Parts: sequence; structure tokens; C-alpha cells
Amino acid sequence: MPLALAAPVLLLATAILSPPMAGAELKSQLSGWFSLNDDSPSTPRLGLRWQPSLSLEKTLGAGWRLDSDFSLDASIAASAPDWKAPDVTGRIKPYRLWLRLSHSRFEARLGLQKLNFGSATVFRPLMWFDALDPRDPLQITDGVYGLLLRYYFRSNANAWLWGLHGNPDTKGWETRPTASGTLEFGGRFQAPLLSGEAGLTFHQRRLDPSAAEAALGPAERRFALDGKWDLGIGLWLEASIIHQDDPVAVFPWQRALALGVDYTFKLGNGLYLLVEHYLSQAGTTLMGGSENDNSLSAVVTRYPLDLLDSLGALVYFDWRQKQTYNFISWQRTYDHWQFHAMLFWNPGSDPVAGAGRAGNNLYSGRGFLLMAVWNI
Repeated sequence: MPLALAAPVLLLATAILSPPMAGAELKSQLSGWFSLNDDSPSTPRLGLRWQPSLSLEKTLGAGWRLDSDFSLDASIAASAPDWKAPDVTGRIKPYRLWLRLSHSRFEARLGLQKLNFGSATVFRPLMWFDALDPRDPLQITDGVYGLLLRYYFRSNANAWLWGLHGNPDTKGWETRPTASGTLEFGGRFQAPLLSGEAGLTFHQRRLDPSAAEAALGPAERRFALDGKWDLGIGLWLEASIIHQDDPVAVFPWQRALALGVDYTFKLGNGLYLLVEHYLSQAGTTLMGGSENDNSLSAVVTRYPLDLLDSLGALVYFDWRQKQTYNFISWQRTYDHWQFHAMLFWNPGSDPVAGAGRAGNNLYSGRGFLLMAVWNI
């Protein structure tokens, strides 16, 4: 944990969010899962995760408010090749650890937080700081340490500024970590446009240097455009360009584009359908490509059977590899319980999971996953 960011959050929360408080809420989520796929030898996998969360809030007057979220991620997992000699691993770490000062048109949030934005659903060129998997029913992702500032204009436009520090691991689609001790920074402007909204985003960081590079490491700059509109059907686009100022990089330029539509048909209880197409290219120049260019298409559908049960499916096709990936799920929801049964039929490695989604092996190959979730 980077103490430079975590310590101020804890100290400020202790000093300011002390009784009397406007509100304090303690929540907890306990989930367990079992999965089995066509590994050879057969390898069952078990997991248990506990996420307790404490939210505090205090009214400061004149419309200002101070609130915080402190949560942990404690998990244990076991895999047993050939149903013998299980390999057990576990970890406990902060999941969210932030303090926020806010007003009706401004907020400043400091600490370990989730930072995500964009319009795409399955293939997300703007998956820069999270690792959300559209198949994960819990939507769990690591956060980043940093300071986020947001201002909301009267026109419903909003501006973001952020600075990140102390995030040594790769994030999102990153394949190369950030240089130790350096500051990442960026911003976003989002505004209404026609019947929807559009956004422009920028981010810069220093890459972890190799032996042939200067101590600081080469710069990486990211630019993105995204938008989403309601035209009777939902329509969106999300595009990004990434440049690495690295003389040894094979492909210093990377481009990605996602286009999608969705609609809920008035069939039975309402059939939701989403279609999204994704293109990515890497090259030596801004408009150049290579043999590693990707083209993927996805279809997502959801249908509520009744008040408790729903069905879902995600199917996508890799046009370069000529391979189809299939995922089907059933969910039952009570006040405090959720039950999930998931089937998957995939050829192997998983391009939708991305570089930063370390848990994608749960859906590799052909098999099933059962999960129970208790929210208190």
C-alpha cells in the first residue's frame, strides 16, 4: 500500500469523521464459488471471498459534505489437479480506501478508488484503470491510488482531473507497468451532445524502464473519444489512440475502436439485446497496422423469467482466429442472497478478458461455474 496516499486518508478520516456523524453504514458481501473445466488432468477449483465495507458521512454546512468508504478484499482459493493435493492460496488487501469532499457541483476524492468511464460494454478501449469482466456477476475490480477532482457545470457537462501514484501493477489493457515513483495524470471532459453525451479523455504516464532506457522510462500518452446516444435504440462508440515514446518498442502506436447498439424488445417480460464490434491495431506509425490486428464481434442478451430468475448469454467471435466464445448464465435473486450458474464453451485463451483481468482463467476452456453470494 502506498503510504503517501493511504496515510492521509486514514488520518483525515479519523480526525474529521468522528462522532457526531450524519451516518455510518456497515455492509458485507460473502461469496463462494466452485468451477470445473476440461483441464487435463481434471482440476476442480474452489473459492471464498469476503468484502466488508464501512461507509461514513458527515455534513459540514453550507452544502458541503464529507464521506468515505473503507473496504477489504479477503479471499482464499484452492485448486486440486486430478482431485488430489489441493494448492491453497489466500490474500487480504484494501479494496477501497478513499475520502471525499463534495458539494452540489464539485467533488475531490483521495485514496484507493475505482476510476472508470466510457460507453462500451464488452470490448472497452477505455478500460484504462479497471479490469471489469462483463461475465463477472460481482463486477469486482482492483482500484487505483490517486486524487480525482470533478466539476459539474450547469449545462450537465462535467470535467475530471486526476493524478495517480503508487500503482506498480499493470492496469486495464496495460502490458508494461508504470515506472516506480512517477506520477500519472490525466483528465476528461464530458458534455451533452444531441440526444446523448460525448467525452474526450487524456492520460500520460512513464513506463517502467528497460536496461537500455533512461532511468525515468519512456512516456506513454493516451487519447480517447467516446459517446452514447438514445435514438430509439441505444448507440455508442469508443475509440482510443495510445503512443509510447519508446525507441525500442516494436509497435509504438496502438488504436482501438468499439461500436455498439442495444435495444429491449417487447417480447414476454422484455428481451434485452446488445451487439458490439471491436477493432484494434498496432503499428509503427499512427495509421499503420500489423499482422496482430484484432477484430471481435459480441452479442449479449438478457431475459427475466420472473421476479426472481433471469437468463443471460454472451457470445463473441474472433474474426482473425475464426473462433467462437460462448457464455450462458442463470441468476436467482432474493433480498440478501444471489445464486448463479454459468456455463462456458471456449477454445482456450480469452481475448475479451484483457491483459489486466487476471481471473479470466475461470472461464477458459469448456466447463461450468457455480456461485452463491450473501449480502448483509
